[in-house]
Amino acid sequence: MLGNPTGRRLFGGDARRGGGIRGDDVDDAMIGRRAALLGGVALAAGCTNNGRLAGLPAATGFVTVDGTHFRRGGKPYRYAGANIWYGAWLGAETAYGNRARLGRELDRLKALGVRNLRILGSAELSPLKNSITPGFRDKTATYNEDLLKGLDWMLAEMAKRDMTGVIYLTNFWEWSGGMMTYLSWVNGGKFINMNDPAHPWPAFADWNAAFYANGQAQAMYRDYIRAVVSRTNTVTGVAYAADPTIMAWQLANEPRPAGGPAVAIPNLPAFYRWIEETARYIKTLDPNHLVSTGSEGLKGSIEREDVVLAAHRSSSIDYLTTHIWPNNWTWMDTGDLAGTYDAGAAKVAGYIDAHIRLATTLGKPLVIEEFGYPRDGKTAYDPTITTVYKDRFYRQIYAAIEANARSGGPLTGSNFWAWNGEARTPHADHRFQRGDLGYMGDPPHEPQGWYGVFDSDASTQNVIRAHAAAMAAF
Repeated sequence: MLGNPTGRRLFGGDARRGGGIRGDDVDDAMIGRRAALLGGVALAAGCTNNGRLAGLPAATGFVTVDGTHFRRGGKPYRYAGANIWYGAWLGAETAYGNRARLGRELDRLKALGVRNLRILGSAELSPLKNSITPGFRDKTATYNEDLLKGLDWMLAEMAKRDMTGVIYLTNFWEWSGGMMTYLSWVNGGKFINMNDPAHPWPAFADWNAAFYANGQAQAMYRDYIRAVVSRTNTVTGVAYAADPTIMAWQLANEPRPAGGPAVAIPNLPAFYRWIEETARYIKTLDPNHLVSTGSEGLKGSIEREDVVLAAHRSSSIDYLTTHIWPNNWTWMDTGDLAGTYDAGAAKVAGYIDAHIRLATTLGKPLVIEEFGYPRDGKTAYDPTITTVYKDRFYRQIYAAIEANARSGGPLTGSNFWAWNGEARTPHADHRFQRGDLGYMGDPPHEPQGWYGVFDSDASTQNVIRAHAAAMAAF
């Protein structure tokens, strides 16, 4: 989830730096060799059927890359997908979990033809305002087994429905703790909140970028990566690294080298190094799965094509991602959708074309793994409000994907942001409150219902269903 024209998706303000933090060089000796492979994790694809519980289908193969396309089970793999970050929370056998609801939501998505889900596999228990609780981890090396088992359950349920998943392993933004939280754990507790009026944009992002060069923070991050990537699913008995339900590991949600264009980007070399070394590290733990950055594309790359290309050239990065948020980037005005939609749509088309060109240059597949649009009205969050322009936006994204797929281009999939399903906020102000259990695609720092698709959004679901059918027919 994503940013405004200068930065991150915002509601009532930006963020700014407060105080300094030293960026230590990443120490390869410390973080590059800390993990040992678990016995048997790097199994050949032919062994992946072992250990499955009754009721789970036989594995149909890992998603692989063939030039600018994905393949699975020997066939082209193109998909319509969704974001459902909260899957592990619903899958947890706890007071905050709801496995029955998770099953219903997955059934709804399956019925739409959704084949791929992008889910959160890390949340750092954080002092930051609006961050989700509970988290997968705190600053100790004792991780939250309840949530990890929730992720196990989510993957097992996805396997029953022959869905694949992309799991991101931290977050640039504050809503799941993220990089700012890692930094606070190693710098004596210093942090700044996103949207703090005392620290306007781009200070939050500029501060956060120190994460890439901080050896202590990187060591903690890699320890967690090792624990998840080397995990064995407690439901199926299948090692994550041997489970074709997982399509890809993702370094982070929307990693950025800085808040925006500037004369000097001090953390840019560390950013490139972080991508290369973290991706290679994941591959040593799990050679079977794809790895991606989680980048927004140009908007997350200080608006520079050379940064996008440099960040994705590594042979350990298997495909390119982009996110599209016309409202956050002020390409349209929610108070005047009729008057501003067309101008925004033209910018969306140009943005898609730019990333097709970049993916073609890289010779790698491209996925639009986040895109979102508000309901019809400036403060329209309730599911009873119409979605005329949202549906039109979805059709534009899907038409571009289908046209590129027909021509043999690199645009091979998408994940709309995000699935709200049957969740409804109990609060008149549509704000998330600590203790709320009706998780939505709109995370806790955002108005509940802003961008998500509800189970009652029949017209939007019709658009999704038609696209999913078209992709399945290619």
